[in-house]
Amino acid sequence: MRAVERDGRADQLLVHTGQHYDAAMNDVFFADLGLATPNHYLGIGGGSHAEQTAKVMMAFEPILDLEKPDRVVVVGDVNSTLAATLVAVKRGIPVAHVEAGLRSFDRSMPEEINRIVTDSLCDQLFTHSPEARDHLLREGHTDDQIFFVGNVMIDALFAHLPQAKARQTLQKLEVSRHGYGVLTLHRPANVDDPRALDRLLDLIDDVVSYLPLIFPVHPRTAGRLEAAKSEGRKLSPNLRLAPPLGYLDFVALLDGARMVLTDSGGIQEETTALGVPCLTLRENTERPVTCQVGTNVLVGSDREKLQRELSRVLSEPARAPDLRLPDLWDGHAADRIVPILLR
Repeated sequence: MRAVERDGRADQLLVHTGQHYDAAMNDVFFADLGLATPNHYLGIGGGSHAEQTAKVMMAFEPILDLEKPDRVVVVGDVNSTLAATLVAVKRGIPVAHVEAGLRSFDRSMPEEINRIVTDSLCDQLFTHSPEARDHLLREGHTDDQIFFVGNVMIDALFAHLPQAKARQTLQKLEVSRHGYGVLTLHRPANVDDPRALDRLLDLIDDVVSYLPLIFPVHPRTAGRLEAAKSEGRKLSPNLRLAPPLGYLDFVALLDGARMVLTDSGGIQEETTALGVPCLTLRENTERPVTCQVGTNVLVGSDREKLQRELSRVLSEPARAPDLRLPDLWDGHAADRIVPILLR
């Protein structure tokens, strides 16, 4: 949106579906990132995947009738991405997808279904890594639809990193730079199944015997942890639970960490850009470039692999001196996207 503003040739409207509605996971991001007040707020809230998708479609359709846009731009792989795309395409409005072509090849992930269907309907596909183009071509898209532009999330990271570093986040959490790790868990496959969560907590117990972990707890994970504790699960005092953090505080926490354990796709990217070692608690990733070029290693729930990688990480310098970023992860992806949209 800032790149469109700087260019000055197009009007733009922001529609916030409200799929993320918890104040800790929504309001703070608008404040930290200095985002504009949405022109339309749909207030969708929670519900099953089907409910959310249907509610976004029903609420978004009248917005298109009112505003009559020339193009809709959708980002990422959430239910709102898919729903807005379906409505716009059925109305004959072309759609551009930012972060197109990502594939985990794991259809048990709802996001994978959203990615495949969204890409199949969009006429402009903006990718952030070379393998995304190969996936899209294999699925029948043509070269003139695909644009390798870089990673808009890294644009945001680099733009706000100085602000994040200036905050007193580490002091407030009473940790020292490179003296702690960060844990995030939120994927349903990891936290909704009590047995899967129990296995992961066993792995985490191994890690906190080497290094304390700060664990900002996602709202969906908090309830699962409470249920585990009521069943007798004890958490190590070296696993420090914290409420969800705002964007700037969380970036500061990542930037100061010795290593990160996560099941998040976005954090695999942010740690790569920051040069922070990342061990991903998943068997697959839709962001393989973070393993090929970046600092990311998939460990899944393999205890031996986790211990081996943890030993390696802790034996190496806190930051790789020869950090190499993936191509076009330079903070200027949005500036490449805007001229293509306008053309």
